[in-house]
Amino acid sequence: MFDAIDLTILVIVLLGAVFSGVHIAVALGATSVLGIYLMTDDIQVARQFVGNTAYEALRDYVFAVIPLFMLMGEFLSKCGAARDVYALVSRLTKIIPARLAVATVIANAIFAFVTGVSIAAAAAFSRIAHPEMKRAGYTRQFSLGCIAGSSCLGMLIPPSVLMIVWGVLTEQSIGKLFLAGVLPGFLLVVYYIAYIQFVAFTNPAVVGEIVHADRRRGMSHDDGNAGDAGIVAALWSTLLVVALVIGVLGGIWLGAFTPTEGAGVGAAAALVLSLIKRLRANEVIEVIVSVGRTSGPLLLLLFTAQLYSRVLSMTGITKAVQDLVLGFGLPPLAVLALMVLVWFILGCIIDSISIILLTVPVFAPIAQAAGFDPLAFAILGIIAIETGLLTPPFGILVFTVQAALPEEKGATAEIFRGAIPYWIALFAAIATIAIFPQVATWLPTIAFSGN
Repeated sequence: MFDAIDLTILVIVLLGAVFSGVHIAVALGATSVLGIYLMTDDIQVARQFVGNTAYEALRDYVFAVIPLFMLMGEFLSKCGAARDVYALVSRLTKIIPARLAVATVIANAIFAFVTGVSIAAAAAFSRIAHPEMKRAGYTRQFSLGCIAGSSCLGMLIPPSVLMIVWGVLTEQSIGKLFLAGVLPGFLLVVYYIAYIQFVAFTNPAVVGEIVHADRRRGMSHDDGNAGDAGIVAALWSTLLVVALVIGVLGGIWLGAFTPTEGAGVGAAAALVLSLIKRLRANEVIEVIVSVGRTSGPLLLLLFTAQLYSRVLSMTGITKAVQDLVLGFGLPPLAVLALMVLVWFILGCIIDSISIILLTVPVFAPIAQAAGFDPLAFAILGIIAIETGLLTPPFGILVFTVQAALPEEKGATAEIFRGAIPYWIALFAAIATIAIFPQVATWLPTIAFSGN
């Protein structure tokens, strides 16, 4: 049996390992083995448990969805689709104040439908959007903060790696999670653009552009040397990307194929598109190797997370924590606020996927017992965890933007300051979903009502 002393030992070992810098997969795996051993007092049982879990977890068909969607996003990023999307959106928004910042947000939202990873978007748009905003006179803090903040959309708008990980851990439909993220993602885009427009009207010097001056010039910096032929090429490329997204995600939502099959179709179509755009053979190999290096450790993380989740269930830890939290008699929103606070704090220290692996096996049952819709809670949780991408000292998106622009020396502190309004917008989205969960549940309810 598992007693309070064993529980204390397990928690201390896990937290001590994580905060001392041990890799999260090793920490979860070692803690899980220790938990089984403390419960059974038999190391052979613990070894057999690990072996059975590894076999059952890693042969699961759904695990292939992660590298396949990552492959789709990497192919499109490598072949220049992100640049084409940005060029087109920038041309279409030329009469809007602070149009380059608005174009960065919208292009990030469009590109989020194929990346699934915020880091890829942050790296790509740092090199694409920042030079244009710099030439247009934007302040460095505002432009880099805009790039870092809008890159968060990659983790919310499907296909999102965080959604896939969440779905695997909680055994929720990945297709429903994808659909649940669409409206909150667009809501966040609205919040971002509203902030940008507020700055453009109250402090136009920050954004550098004067609308009537742009109209007199008749052509912007980014599309001025592209010409009509360049815009036609960008339009064609963007339409192909949109068609790919509609085909893959639409097929998943309509039941034409599973998320894993959809990811395979998307990866194959993205490869064809990248070859059409003359991606070289050595670059194709680079993409495949890069995705392998990224997804391999992630699959190991998912295995140890499943091991950890099973141990929590077998030892009764999840039930004990649930009874403890709900036993205080706090209203549901207060329980939710406590969980969000934990996510905010952890976001300052460790990465997003590790936060999901550590907390969701415990938090998801508590939220369900408190009466929260699982889909709405998943999207709210992903947004809360996303705030860690912009929160110092970890702020991985901030450091990604800085690393992508080595010539912008000493900009890290400015990027953190510039990203604060986007952090506030993320918090506003959390509050919106907490009060109106239908924002996340409406589309899945309509799409899957017949199932």
